Amino acid sequence: MDMLATYVGPGRLVLPGRPFTRREALGWGLRDADLAAGVASGTLQHPMRGVYYGAHLEEDLALRIACLKCVVPEDAVVTDRTAAWLLGAPRVLAPGDHLVVPKVSVFRRPGYRLRNGLTRSGERSFGPDDVMSIDGIEVTTPLRTALDVGRLLHRDQALGVMDALQRQHGFTNDELILGADRFKRARGVVQLRDLAPHVDGRSGSPAESATRSKWLRIPSVPKPDLQIEVASPFGSYFLDLGVPHLKYAVEYDGEDFHGEEDEPHDRQRRAWIRRRHGWIIDVVRKGNLFGVHGDVEGIIISGIEAARRRLR
Repeated sequence: MDMLATYVGPGRLVLPGRPFTRREALGWGLRDADLAAGVASGTLQHPMRGVYYGAHLEEDLALRIACLKCVVPEDAVVTDRTAAWLLGAPRVLAPGDHLVVPKVSVFRRPGYRLRNGLTRSGERSFGPDDVMSIDGIEVTTPLRTALDVGRLLHRDQALGVMDALQRQHGFTNDELILGADRFKRARGVVQLRDLAPHVDGRSGSPAESATRSKWLRIPSVPKPDLQIEVASPFGSYFLDLGVPHLKYAVEYDGEDFHGEEDEPHDRQRRAWIRRRHGWIIDVVRKGNLFGVHGDVEGIIISGIEAARRRLR
């Protein structure tokens, strides 16, 4: 075993330089309390039900594959959010999954079903071009994965995953629209048909995609463009979402990309664009976008109305 010295919780524990299962850990003499302490301290990562790895390991494709090989049988196909994660999309959690580590999404072809407590599974039919192999892991192709998440995830999450998959793998909106016809009368196909024309790989983050998803459902406002370029003496600036002819934009400030160290630059950039080019720029954050107090739709409607008044 490739061993790396790692300390977890109050005791000193030596962990392998690879993902491992809860069953393995218990066999080494660790307790669930030790694993929980490691996750709480940030020393251990717990990416899926029953699987752990040391936080010192770099999360790359090889590590993701190794995690899945811990729990996915050879004859199963990795699907949905787990397939998107393997294919390079950011981790997207379902409602409540921040409280419970999500199960792996895997399916077997008709006639077989997984029941192991670690996976969200069942039977699903796949066409000849729907499945690919990555280092021995059977996984739905980027296009099939996008079609599945477009049907089965909450629409705001679905658009974020579909945007990321298009950015990473380059399928077209026409392929999505045509692919949606395969799922007539299937669960979620109405949502998939609605989202397919709007998928855009230029989206910078899942939260930007969620903002755009909510914007697209407002009937009284123009549809947003993405990554709007604004020329400056310092090089090009880009606004996340906006309507160029109204000079109105919305930017999402999340902790991942807009931490405290970025605030001075963001403030100066937006102030310059407002002053020199006359843009109205609304900044939204997590509280505006998610939860019962989310008000991003109202912010967009008010901003568009203000931008229109200036043109009268």
